[in-house]
Amino acid sequence: MEENTFLIPLSMAIMGLVVGALLSVLLRQTRIPYTVGLFAVGLGVGTLNRMGLFGAESAISMGIDSVVNIHPDLILYLFLPILIFDAAYELNMHIFKKTMVNAVLLAAPGLVISMLLTGLLMVGIGAVVPQFAGWGWTFALMFGALISATDPVAVVALLHELKTSKRFSTLVDAESILNDGTGIVCFMLFIGPFLTAGESYGAPLLEFCYVMVMSLLLGFVMAQGVIWFITRINSEENVQNSVIILSAYLTFILAQHSLDVSGVIALLAFGLTISYVGKPRLRPEVNNFMGRFWDLLTYAANTLIFIIVGVIIAGKIHFTWTAFGILLLVYVALNLIRYAMITLLYPLMKRIGYGLNRKESVVLTWGGLRGALGMTLALMVSYTPGIPEEIRDQVLFLTAGVVTLTLCVNATTMRWLLNRLGLINTSTARNLMNFNIRGYLRTEGENTLQRLQQSEDLKAADWTQVEAYLPEKPERPRCYLQKPELLAEIRLRILDQEKSELHNLYEEGAISKAVFRRLMNSLDELYDADGNHPLNVRPSIFHYCDRIFVLGDRFRLPNLFEWISFAYRRQITAVYELGYGFYLLQQSSLHFLEQSLSANVMSRMGKEQQKVIHKEIEENISRMDAVRERVIKRYPKAYRHAVTHIAIRILLSDEKRKVERFGQQGVLTEEEVSALEHTLDVRRGQLSGFTHSTFYLTLKKLFS
Repeated sequence: MEENTFLIPLSMAIMGLVVGALLSVLLRQTRIPYTVGLFAVGLGVGTLNRMGLFGAESAISMGIDSVVNIHPDLILYLFLPILIFDAAYELNMHIFKKTMVNAVLLAAPGLVISMLLTGLLMVGIGAVVPQFAGWGWTFALMFGALISATDPVAVVALLHELKTSKRFSTLVDAESILNDGTGIVCFMLFIGPFLTAGESYGAPLLEFCYVMVMSLLLGFVMAQGVIWFITRINSEENVQNSVIILSAYLTFILAQHSLDVSGVIALLAFGLTISYVGKPRLRPEVNNFMGRFWDLLTYAANTLIFIIVGVIIAGKIHFTWTAFGILLLVYVALNLIRYAMITLLYPLMKRIGYGLNRKESVVLTWGGLRGALGMTLALMVSYTPGIPEEIRDQVLFLTAGVVTLTLCVNATTMRWLLNRLGLINTSTARNLMNFNIRGYLRTEGENTLQRLQQSEDLKAADWTQVEAYLPEKPERPRCYLQKPELLAEIRLRILDQEKSELHNLYEEGAISKAVFRRLMNSLDELYDADGNHPLNVRPSIFHYCDRIFVLGDRFRLPNLFEWISFAYRRQITAVYELGYGFYLLQQSSLHFLEQSLSANVMSRMGKEQQKVIHKEIEENISRMDAVRERVIKRYPKAYRHAVTHIAIRILLSDEKRKVERFGQQGVLTEEEVSALEHTLDVRRGQLSGFTHSTFYLTLKKLFS
């Protein structure tokens, strides 16, 4: 048995993932969140082992005991980097920037307020209850810091599942990421002296500011270094992804272990920089693989960590009725404290970014779950000999109890609360549009069935059984449709189509990275209005073009300053490329409206609204035609430069698609595909350096 002890944790991890897979299937038809189910399984397994059901010397019992006695650093360094980087990498940057101030309010002053009120609560309990008499301000604030950090994994998953507001779910997610970092920093300020044999940490505020600044700086510098490296090695996506994955762990370890700053905040800065700066510079295959890989890794991490937390709670906690009464008091008080904190910040939050309404503030209060991070920090307390044993046991018990109650009560009632507040009601326009889509699919299915019945080869088929597989006939929703609501819904469908087409244009080489980003920003701005703004309101596009033209009209640059003229010509080139990409995007939207929506979905509704949308798209095309024509007539060199770049990118992208197709068909081996893609990457690099080389040639000509 001793020789095979290394297999025990591996076997437990495999069993955990198997249990998670089975559980996801069993819970599919229920309303129990997946993470809550995992937590319940962990509690059950830990309780059965504690009762001796698996035998004292069995491999199962030894494996469960190894989970119960797991070191908190293993959870911190193994699982937390995965969850933090994935959350940061997947954040929509436009939405995050507009929700960041509110998220920071919740994660910094909000967490400090919660920490202070929780500390006051625990000091008050210590003054009344003899068993908690040892709780001074240091221990009370330490507990307040670790228990105030939220971990709403189950809530965020539910918000995504119910397709509630993306802006609100991003706020919940962003708060969780940020207050993980601030919670750890505040926690370390109070536990630090016990970890360093009484060594003082100095001024807490200065220490906090130092940690935050250094963490952000480390994450940003590491990300920039990774982006610089992987965009120059021109290697296959496996190598590029390996560099990003290893760098994410390295960033966390350097921050948390070597530099004594916040690994969470450093990894947040790393992930956001990779997402915002790095994504447009990476090959599409790399981005696709990154998304799939981190989804898998996050699923595995969440599956294991919630089972582990359940097993630890069942295996370590010592129950007394007095402590249970205190736990219920603390649980109720923590919900009230979170409500008081959000109420205090509400006057600011409702006016900043996307704002916050009363219903969302209630969900934000009830969705403040506690999870793996709190348990990890509580385990760290339990392993700190400088803290009295009674305090360690009480911190672990209270933390475990709060985690259990928030997961079993708050998480499981969240769907009911969202429904009660009317936050998951689908709009009338969307219901009617979905009815038309289902009706269209049913009609097309019936037509296909008739064609199949006329086939000589299929005469022997049991057509009664075949007909049973047709889509169900949809029932028309009983609702009154208002025209503005339908107009907004059609615009949102058009924007979804534009976003999809924009990615296609980028992959085909029709637009550059800079144009892709500017066009995507214009779409995000329209998404913010929820379809209530006309599609021809594009200030980030047309105002940008107007500014460049105004600059050229005001400053007629002589040949003496040819290098300045060249810099301005680059801006004109960017304007034409932007106009070209925007023109293609609007043409595809027009085709989508006239062919897909009008013919298939909107044939019996919204004719007047379709005309309004059609007019908005036509105006976009007309305005951008004028911009492109102005560039062609007044700046022929910039125009020639722009179309040359566009032609080269399309040529390279077409070659890339052919190489990939030959690889899929077996015409080329994997090694031959890699070699050809490498030469493509080299030529792409030459294209990106084309502008700079032209600039140097201009300077050389000027000063020779």
